[in-house]
Amino acid sequence: MTAMPTARPEEVGLSTARLRAMGAVLDERIAAGHLPGAVVLVARRGQVAWQEAHGRRDPAGGAPMRTDTIFRIYSMTKPLVSVGVMMLLEEGRLLLGEPIGKYLPDLREMQVAAGSGTVPAAMPITIQDLLRHTSGLTYEFRGNGPVHQAYAAAGIARRDQTNADQVAALGRLPLLHQPGTRWDYSRSTDVLGRLIEVVSGQSLGEFLQARICGPLGMVDTGFHVPPAQQGRLAEGLATDPDTGQAAMTLLEVREPPRFESGGGGMVGTAADYLRFAQMLADGGQYQGTRLLSRKTVELMTSDHLGGIPGAGDILPLGHGFGLGFAVRKDRGVATAPGSVGSFFWSGMAGTFFWIDPAERLTAVFMMQGVGQREHYRNLIRNLVYAAIAD
Repeated sequence: MTAMPTARPEEVGLSTARLRAMGAVLDERIAAGHLPGAVVLVARRGQVAWQEAHGRRDPAGGAPMRTDTIFRIYSMTKPLVSVGVMMLLEEGRLLLGEPIGKYLPDLREMQVAAGSGTVPAAMPITIQDLLRHTSGLTYEFRGNGPVHQAYAAAGIARRDQTNADQVAALGRLPLLHQPGTRWDYSRSTDVLGRLIEVVSGQSLGEFLQARICGPLGMVDTGFHVPPAQQGRLAEGLATDPDTGQAAMTLLEVREPPRFESGGGGMVGTAADYLRFAQMLADGGQYQGTRLLSRKTVELMTSDHLGGIPGAGDILPLGHGFGLGFAVRKDRGVATAPGSVGSFFWSGMAGTFFWIDPAERLTAVFMMQGVGQREHYRNLIRNLVYAAIAD
């Protein structure tokens, strides 16, 4: 698998001067101590037009950031797992409308929190519910209510469990909402990771390597960083520059984990992720290697919420949610530029990607800074769109 072709920005309708201005903004913020470093890749019309590394790979040392730096991508794991599920769908091994309990019996008869007690789920959780985050599951850090506290008490995020162990634990906990009634960011994609294991007969890591990462040439993407590559791993600031408090401890990825979190456990480089994103931008294929049909990608990148309400602190105004990605529905309403039909997702430690099919634009931004992630997602999107020259 060869690297993506490159072009000068002007050859694909971008402005070199304006992209350099974006780099200058990042350098200024790095010099001010707001982030340690970052990597930015921008492709248009199938060609990489901008690839730059800024700052330091590890703020505790002097090593410069490089474009081959490895980052913890956290929730940017979710799109890979979602694609894996849809590959199994294309093979006729599952259906979107099927209840997850058909494959994972621990989730067959769920209870839903109601007042001081629980009631039975009115409908089963479907595979579609898991892909679009309407399952009724949640994240323990999304609130401080009884369900969130129960997740924390159960150690639902612990690293010394298997994917099967986590699903069994989730089956013993109440749902936050009735399935299919509300969008709530959740451990749904962790469950999908276990679904892949059951249907494929492989571990999640083995499946993703064999079916997605290997075929696309994503050589640095996986659930841990091998010893020979650990010198390329990015680290974050010890102190959050906005709050002055100790920064969140980043995921330990130097050893193979027992728990392969489909919702947030992977690492990779910006160049690796650009290959994956370009596969989606090109309708399911990359350089002749097809993972999905064009129609399946269209289904994944369409809004699947309709009138289902969502959590506005994570899902931006003007957006719905597809099968693994936020999807833009309106030209306006949102606070950032973009096109109807563009789609994106991001990771807790600052990684971010988006695809704008109307502009034939694909961009990947990588950093490791939990507290600063929202600022830089919006900033980089604004500055990349500002560089469009035709």
